Order: sequence, then structure tokens, then C-alpha cells
Amino acid sequence: MKVKTILVSQPEPKTDQQSPFSILSEKQKVKIDFRSFIHVEGLTVREVRNQKIDLGKYSAIILTSRNAVDHFFRIAEEMRFKVPNELKYFCQSEAVAYYLQKYVVYRKRKIYVGKRTFPELCELIKKHKTEKFLLPSSDKLKDLIPESLNAMGVDWTRADLYRTVTSDLSDLEKVTYDVLVFFSPSGIQSLFKNFPEFKQNDTRIAVYGNSTVKAATEAGLKVDIAAPSPETPSMTMALEKYIKEVNKK
Repeated sequence: MKVKTILVSQPEPKTDQQSPFSILSEKQKVKIDFRSFIHVEGLTVREVRNQKIDLGKYSAIILTSRNAVDHFFRIAEEMRFKVPNELKYFCQSEAVAYYLQKYVVYRKRKIYVGKRTFPELCELIKKHKTEKFLLPSSDKLKDLIPESLNAMGVDWTRADLYRTVTSDLSDLEKVTYDVLVFFSPSGIQSLFKNFPEFKQNDTRIAVYGNSTVKAATEAGLKVDIAAPSPETPSMTMALEKYIKEVNKK
């Protein structure tokens, strides 16, 4: 069956330039909608204090996402904690480091930037093993992160500052799309929490990442489009390849 409509289970990209999805929509003449299947909620000060977190104890902070940046500074403000100028920031990527400028004067802080992945950031952390690290986190944390930090033997503490919550999708109950696109297991969980009786039928499922493939398969879904792969390293490339194949028939 031809693909005419796609629902991406994420917020619409905010960019001054055309996003890869908008380019795909124009090139392949398909309608692409965006909808967050999950969203983030901040934990309260009481919930953070119940974790025995004292922000003043740490000399360095590990930031793996923009959410981590937002909620660290939110909780610091709500606790009336003045973030010291000497605090060292270890950012997983340039995007996270750039976002940090929303809260600090970049040139006046000690900021260390990884290339993209957490193991790459660990190479920088290794050089500062005497620091006491705080890791702002959500309630869902990839095993790779604590395993990597423990393997290095650094002094670190996890602080859950926000949680991933299922969004209400009840308005989509009678809406159908040719393709549903997922980027995390949480998106798959949200689909079935909102629609326990969901039947795939002719809907194609596109997923990004091995953990999302696993979650989709375990939920009884047939995965039609998967990324990344050597041939299609991005989701939009995987979608375009599939659309070209089915729409030309």
C-alpha cells in the first residue's frame, strides 16, 4: 500500500531552516504530522530532597541532554541554591553545551564537551577523576551510563530531577496514518497505554534504535522500517527509501 500520511511521535522540529522531515514531505508528496507521545515533568523539591541530594556537595555536573540542563537549573532555583562559578560542566555533545548558554556565561565557566556519545564523554571525565560528579537524570536512565561511570571508579551521584510521562492521545482514537514513527520504547508504551486494543492492520511501523525495535516486537508489532543502518543512518532516509519503493508500485 502507498504511503500518504505519517505520524511522528515527537514534537515538530523547531528550526529556522527546513527540517529533514519537511524536505521529505515536499520531495515525496506525503503529509507528515507530529505529536508527542510522551512528555517530561519535573520532580518537586521535596521529591529531590527525599533522594538526599545536597547540590552544594558536587564540584562537577554531567549533562546528557537539554532536559537535564533545564531541570538542574530549575531545581537549583527552587531550592534557592546559587550555582557556583567554579562548577565544572561535562556536556555529552555540542548541542547540550550550546544550550547551557541559556543559563550561564559560557566563556566564564569550565565546560568540557564530548563529541556525541556517552563513552566519548567518559574520555574527558577520566581526566578529572578527583571531582565529585552529579548526574541530573530522568526516571529512565540507560544502563550504559551508570555502568560506564562505575567502571571508571569516579565519585558520582544520580539525581532524578524529571520523569517521562505518557501523553493523552485520546483525540487520535479515530485517526489513522499509513506510518507511525517511534524513537524510543516509551513511545511504544504510550501507544498501548492510550489504545490497549490497538491493532496494526495496514499501518506501517517505523522505529529508530535497537531498544525501540525490541519494544515494538515485544508489543506484537511488525516493524516495517528500521533505522539506523549503514544504508539509511537517519530515520528520514529510511522513510524515503521505503516510500520510494512502495509508492512507485
